Amino acid sequence: MSAATEPMAPPATVEPSVRAALRSPKMLRTEVLAGLVVALALIPEAISFSIIAGVDPRIGLFASFTMAVSIAFLGGRPAMISAATGAIALVIAPVMRDHGYDYLVATVLLGGLIQIALGLGGFGKLMRFIPRSVMVGFVNALAILIFMAQVPYLVDVPWLVYPMVAVGLAIMVALPRVTTVVPAPLVAIVALTGFTVLASLSVPDVGDEGELPDSLPELFFPDVPWTLETLQIIAPYAMAMAVVGLLESLLTAKLVDDITDTRSSKTRESWGQGAANVITGFFGGMGGCAMIGQTLINVNVSRARTRISTFLAGVFLLILVVGLGDVVAIIPMAALVAVMILVSVGTFDWHSIQPATLRRMPKSETTVMVATVAVTVATHNLAIGVVVGVLVAMTLFARRVAHLTEVQREVVEDRNGVPTAVYRVTGQLFFASSNDLYTQFGYAEDPDAVVIDLTDSHVWDASTVASLDAITTQYARKGKSVQIIGLNPSSAERHERLSGSLPSH
Repeated sequence: MSAATEPMAPPATVEPSVRAALRSPKMLRTEVLAGLVVALALIPEAISFSIIAGVDPRIGLFASFTMAVSIAFLGGRPAMISAATGAIALVIAPVMRDHGYDYLVATVLLGGLIQIALGLGGFGKLMRFIPRSVMVGFVNALAILIFMAQVPYLVDVPWLVYPMVAVGLAIMVALPRVTTVVPAPLVAIVALTGFTVLASLSVPDVGDEGELPDSLPELFFPDVPWTLETLQIIAPYAMAMAVVGLLESLLTAKLVDDITDTRSSKTRESWGQGAANVITGFFGGMGGCAMIGQTLINVNVSRARTRISTFLAGVFLLILVVGLGDVVAIIPMAALVAVMILVSVGTFDWHSIQPATLRRMPKSETTVMVATVAVTVATHNLAIGVVVGVLVAMTLFARRVAHLTEVQREVVEDRNGVPTAVYRVTGQLFFASSNDLYTQFGYAEDPDAVVIDLTDSHVWDASTVASLDAITTQYARKGKSVQIIGLNPSSAERHERLSGSLPSH
């Protein structure tokens, strides 16, 4: 194909570079303030995920620092935030419970190496098999999970928490209409913290979530026997961690691509996540992946677009918890809850559930979206929800395509008056559409000569070849001959290679 006729990819917005941001005071201010807001939002999340994994809060905080800083250089999606996450914590918690901290770190290291291998092997290209309805379900489920994660901070708390959350939301909704010089979430956090201190209010704060570290992370080498037995213990968890982490990271990267109208390297993001996990493991961290909520704060709320914000989120996190721990500890949880509630509301695709949209959308698409949301919310695992959504989409697609296959019969006579039954098969022939192909032929009433015309169809798999073999065998038992014509090159090659070698059932 000549250059003049090659299909062109749709244009995308040019991603601002780090160099451009460093040269622009306005862009740099946006990146710096965005990194600060994300760092503040990371602290309670990292502590809570550490509790899920069964490790000291410092492990989660240090993992968030090393993941964010590493992925800022290694990742393929600028402005995306990676840190300790709930999904990874759930996967590796059994290792910590049953085998201890050293085995957990060994699992993180192996999981990172598996991610590097999967990334270099093209795992990122699998994103093209995730349909839009699954992505919509993923986004909606994410919004619900973010909101649900805030509910514990709104139950059995002093009544002052509720007006404080309401004020925080009001600030973040109203301030952008006046000015965008400073991110509204940062203003809300500072304002509510200042009010809490000046009024000497007794409300839940960050310090209540767990003890903050007072030292820098150090290199750590897990003390485990490097034997086949150790590998058998950690390998299943490491593989699960690798797949779950990559799925969440690549889906988040795709979401940010859509928000910013830019493209990113999914291959680089895949092996970059692995490398970041290896680095995190060598600093004794619990591993992690892309953090969807914090990424949306960074990209959607704070309008950051470069790796600077990601890098500074990690740096600010370390400075805040190690150098300014006493100050951070007094931040009321109400302020951070307000930020995350706004993120959840902004994340949900409200258009997808409008009555007009639901009437227009095919029922299969809506079914896939609802299945993705339901499974994700039920399991609290975005990766499982997405896998189920894809499987439902594939099943419904196969069912829909299978119904488009038709078989038409016609009896013609040659110049000598000898009759021939001609069957014209139209549609895509694969396991779902070819299973009942056998039943659509008149074996007893057909003349001795039968022609199966596949000009307007395509043979996709061994199931179809087996069905054609069964048809010709049945005719042969009745002493009738069958000629298959019209096979395109791909179908002919598959039929020639498999015909006669498949067992009949």
